[in-house]
Amino acid sequence: MVSSKSIALIIALVTVTSVKSEFSTEDCASLGFIKANLLCSSCDQLKDFTLDDLISHCKECCHHDESDPKEKKYARAVLEVCTCKFPAYPQIQAFVTGDKPGKFPNLQIKYVRGLDPIIKLFDKDGIVKDTVAIEKWNTDSVEEFLNTHLVKEQDDDRHYLKTNQI
Repeated sequence: MVSSKSIALIIALVTVTSVKSEFSTEDCASLGFIKANLLCSSCDQLKDFTLDDLISHCKECCHHDESDPKEKKYARAVLEVCTCKFPAYPQIQAFVTGDKPGKFPNLQIKYVRGLDPIIKLFDKDGIVKDTVAIEKWNTDSVEEFLNTHLVKEQDDDRHYLKTNQI
């Protein structure tokens, strides 16, 4: 028979384990938080709206403002969207069909049947590090996000080759 002390110890260990672990992007999305964009200072503002119960979950999904002043950067991104859903997402359609994707050489547009618009962010090894749902974003939000989180491709020192071609 298991004693009540054992049960309490197990509950305490599970609680400590869950507090120490950081939530995944999917966990945060299910809680209503966009992990890639959430700063911890925003979590502190939940008190102003008497949403104290959400603060601990928010803190598991946020990026620290002071200790991590640099935004997380990714080597490339893939914006996945279905053209059949363009009428539901006119701002995403405007971004995809406009000239803005051309400003991001490390952005790929991928058409996936039936998919709501998302951006997948990859590291330099091609591994998906984050996925962000963007269905409520406007064109400026998408552009700002990509400017903030995509590594700017550096001009090679070999650019002189282009001007000296025969």
